[in-house]
Amino acid sequence: MTEFEVEYQTYCEKHGAPERIELMLCDINAVLRGKWLPGDQISKFAEGAVKLPLSTYAPNIMGYEVEETGLGSWVGDPDGIITPVLGTLKPVPWAAGNVAQLLVEMVDENGDVSPLSPRSRLQDTVTRCNNAGYFPVVATELEFYIIKKRDDPAAAPEAPEGSPGAQNYDLEVLSNFEGILTEILDAARLQGIPTDTLIAEYGPGQFEVNFHHTDDVLSAADAALLFKRLVIGVVNTHGLEATFMAKPYADEPGNGMHVHASMLDASGQNIFAATEEDEVSGTLKRAVAGLLTTMQDTHAIFAPHMNSFRRFQPGSFAPTAPDWGVDNRAAGVRLPEVNGPGARLEHRIAGADVNPYLVLSAILGGMLHGLKNDPPLPPALDEDDAEPAEPLTHDWQTAVTCFEASQFAKDLYGDDYHMIYTAIRQDEIKVLTSIITEVEFRYYLSRL
Repeated sequence: MTEFEVEYQTYCEKHGAPERIELMLCDINAVLRGKWLPGDQISKFAEGAVKLPLSTYAPNIMGYEVEETGLGSWVGDPDGIITPVLGTLKPVPWAAGNVAQLLVEMVDENGDVSPLSPRSRLQDTVTRCNNAGYFPVVATELEFYIIKKRDDPAAAPEAPEGSPGAQNYDLEVLSNFEGILTEILDAARLQGIPTDTLIAEYGPGQFEVNFHHTDDVLSAADAALLFKRLVIGVVNTHGLEATFMAKPYADEPGNGMHVHASMLDASGQNIFAATEEDEVSGTLKRAVAGLLTTMQDTHAIFAPHMNSFRRFQPGSFAPTAPDWGVDNRAAGVRLPEVNGPGARLEHRIAGADVNPYLVLSAILGGMLHGLKNDPPLPPALDEDDAEPAEPLTHDWQTAVTCFEASQFAKDLYGDDYHMIYTAIRQDEIKVLTSIITEVEFRYYLSRL
């Protein structure tokens, strides 16, 4: 009996045999793709009979193949063999009937996970950290909006009835949404997603969930990915929608994915903890410097889509520059704790619309770059001699061009994946920026 068959048997003893298993493959955009497998056909995994085209890992956000990636119908669109990600077989409580879900990857004939997998890119980065003697601990925070159900997918979002203009930690808002929020947390508990605190965020209908810190970095990324699916599924059963879009409202805060990260040594000690002589340890400063040095290069990872860059406009309620500070939420990298086992940094740049595997790769890779190379660190924002950092671009094309030219990004993700990511973003830029908008018709068509 295979490991997965044992897992399946345990699942059935606890939840009953599922009618179907929803097989979920994470693509480059963190869109879950896959197929439904009848619950009584799991033996097909061991036979290598469950397959998908390898190009499923790398469509553009519209779902189309991109010829420049070298994948898809132009090269015969070969299949990969689907294999389960152990430990991810979970019930889907918002679905009708007994339904299970399962994260999957594609492997070659030797059983090696495809390098096209975002999860494999993160595993590679974690391995690099471990080989250098560092063992990361991470936690994410995710923001999302609940909005009214829309009949037209092109319609603008509207806040649910009774949402105050500025929620700002309002406990009454949590009470008003208690039914939905309780179902979300109960579903997360059932699926083993390690949620921590939940708050009403600033925007109308906006909420934030924090996750527990873990040294299992891949499971942290899995949790962020699967929590999005869970929230959207549960909220939908209440006749509403949920969105993790980076900036759904022009005049309200965007949705971010903040990442807390520390590094342990081989004995389990936090290498970022300050000594009595130092307010901030040298190792933490080096890690911060690495993140600031590489932030421009990986901006297209933290802001992957056209809408992502609306968070980087002035007055957008989000950090917009590669700067840092001690317990300073205006900074791109905040240090919430500098002493003891909780010493860590908080990376505040990424939107909630990102691929969590690629973001954690960029953050850990940047930290490792700093620990190895000790790049110069500018003064913290709260220091007297601090000067404003050059802001991150709010232009999508500029960010992608910078990523394309970055040797750091090539080394981090590998030449092939770096090329594929760049090709997909360039294709999206070409398509989406060519669309003439309603605003242009309104203000130009009859006046010019």
